[in-house]
Amino acid sequence: MAARRRYAGETKKSHPLWMFFLFVLLLCIAWCGWVYFQINRVARGDEARGADAIAVFGAAQYLGHPSPVYHARLDHAVTLYRRSIAPIVITLGGSGDKRSGATEGGVGRDYLLANGIPFDHIIAETRSIDTEQQAESLATIAHVRGLHRIVVVSDSTHLFRIRELCHEQGLDVLTSPRPTLGRISAYDAFTRTMHEIFSYTFLRMHLNIGWLHRWLEGREDAG
Repeated sequence: MAARRRYAGETKKSHPLWMFFLFVLLLCIAWCGWVYFQINRVARGDEARGADAIAVFGAAQYLGHPSPVYHARLDHAVTLYRRSIAPIVITLGGSGDKRSGATEGGVGRDYLLANGIPFDHIIAETRSIDTEQQAESLATIAHVRGLHRIVVVSDSTHLFRIRELCHEQGLDVLTSPRPTLGRISAYDAFTRTMHEIFSYTFLRMHLNIGWLHRWLEGREDAG
């Protein structure tokens, strides 16, 4: 009898703890579900229409040449420019290559020049090292240049976080995803979305853990 009473007492004590963990788990699932919905809702739409500028968020470059992902973003910006969506294209990103000294913004500018966009229609930002800094730099450029509406170009799953960062900077942005490169497996699509869920969650929690932040930013250059 004493053992039974002791077991019942322990069960009563542990019950609130299990309820707390269950509540936290359900809260995490609900949060991830909401972010997943927002990411996919923004990813499926293309809001490109008349604006003051087109901003291309940087991705990897190798020895002065854009990676396939960055190439696709820049090509999409060229297409929008030729459709007269905006008269100015902004390339964003530092992350200099120590071997060549090239930056994402500079490589993007050179690529746009090679595709017929005049030099005075391009603004290259070459100091930012992550998405948050690129949004901040874009806000500074917009303020100095008097740009009121900007079409932002990046990967589809990246655009929700970009939009939220730009809104925090007081920017009026329209999202326009770059075309998909080849066929994306269900696994790749899942990992990209989970990457953005984690990135946005850590952003909202104001967490900036060095190695984790670098890994999350590096995932944006995948495929």
